[in-house]
Amino acid sequence: MEKLKVIIADDHPIVLLGVRELVERDSRFCVVGEAVCSQGLIDLLETQAVDVVISDYNMPADSPYGDGLKLIEYLKRHYPAIRVLVLTMISNPLILTRLHELGVDGVIQKSQLHGEIEKALNAVARNNPYRSQAPARNSVIACTTALDQRVESLSPKEFEILRLFVAGQSVSEIARSQNRSTKTISAQKVSAMRKLEVNSDQELLAYCLAGNVFN
Repeated sequence: MEKLKVIIADDHPIVLLGVRELVERDSRFCVVGEAVCSQGLIDLLETQAVDVVISDYNMPADSPYGDGLKLIEYLKRHYPAIRVLVLTMISNPLILTRLHELGVDGVIQKSQLHGEIEKALNAVARNNPYRSQAPARNSVIACTTALDQRVESLSPKEFEILRLFVAGQSVSEIARSQNRSTKTISAQKVSAMRKLEVNSDQELLAYCLAGNVFN
C-alpha cells in the first residue's frame, strides 16, 4: 500500500522533531516536508503532492496566509482534498467548533500529543474524522448564554477597545484615537481578555468573530 505523504508545520523545532518521530513510527505514513511558518507550508504544498497536513494553530503570522483560522480557511479552500490535523493548546469551545465547521479532520491538543497523534493518524488512515479528548464541542448557539454573560461583564470602555482592536486597529492607534496612553489601553485590553477567558490576540479575534460579538 502506498504511504500517505505528510507535511508538518510548527514554528518550534522540538515540536517538529517530536511529531515527525511519532508520525514515522506508523508505516502507513511518510513525512515529505516540514515548515516553520505558514508561508513555508504553502510553498511546500505548491511544489508537491501531499495527503495530510499537520499544522500548529499558532505560528508566526507575518505572511499573507496568517495563522489560526485564517490559515485553516485558506488550506480548506485551496487544498480541499488534503486531510488537515491541527495542533493547539486552545480549549475554547467556540474556536474548536469553528475549526470543525471549516472541515479539519481532527484537533490534537499539544498537552496530549503522544496519546492523541496515534489515534488521529488511525482515523485519517481509515478516512474518518478524529475527535480529540479535549472538552466536548459546543455549537456557537449553545454557547450564546455564556458568551453574552462574558460580554456583558465588560465595561463600556473595554468593549469599545476590543471593538476597535478586532476591527484592525493596534493598541497604539486606539490610544491615539482615544487620547489616552498606550499603557492604559493595553491594561484595559488585557482586563477584557481575562473576562472573556481568552489568552492570545489570535484567540480573541477568533472568539469575537465566531461569536458575532460586534455585529
